[in-house]
Amino acid sequence: MLRSQQWSQLDLPNLVEEIESLGKQQRQELRNRLSVLIGHLLKWEYQPEHRSRSWLATLRVQRRDTSRLLRDNPSLQPYLDQALQEAYENARDLAMGETNLPEQTFPIRCPYTMIEILGDRFYPGEPSELLDGSES
Repeated sequence: MLRSQQWSQLDLPNLVEEIESLGKQQRQELRNRLSVLIGHLLKWEYQPEHRSRSWLATLRVQRRDTSRLLRDNPSLQPYLDQALQEAYENARDLAMGETNLPEQTFPIRCPYTMIEILGDRFYPGEPSELLDGSES
């Protein structure tokens, strides 16, 4: 009905509800992807002796998918700061749970900028041999 411009046929309350629901789903996906991505950045930085190709792959995939999500949904841009704050809480919990490091190891606020988080060359902490030749 939208494509054929049959405006009088539209069920506006249901259309509005559906659009709002899609927006909530996209914001949730952004928070989830950022949580996993930031959690792995924290693990990479604070537990360098356990770095693996699996961690590197997770970082690369989450960065790509998060960047695509933002590119495909420009309406998420104004929500980025809030999403980062909310995702960091989960990322910190994820990193604590997976590393068994004490809570005070990890900063209260996200130590990374969104540019760093999504940047394909940013890997916090000391250099890693895993990165040699892995970046193009």
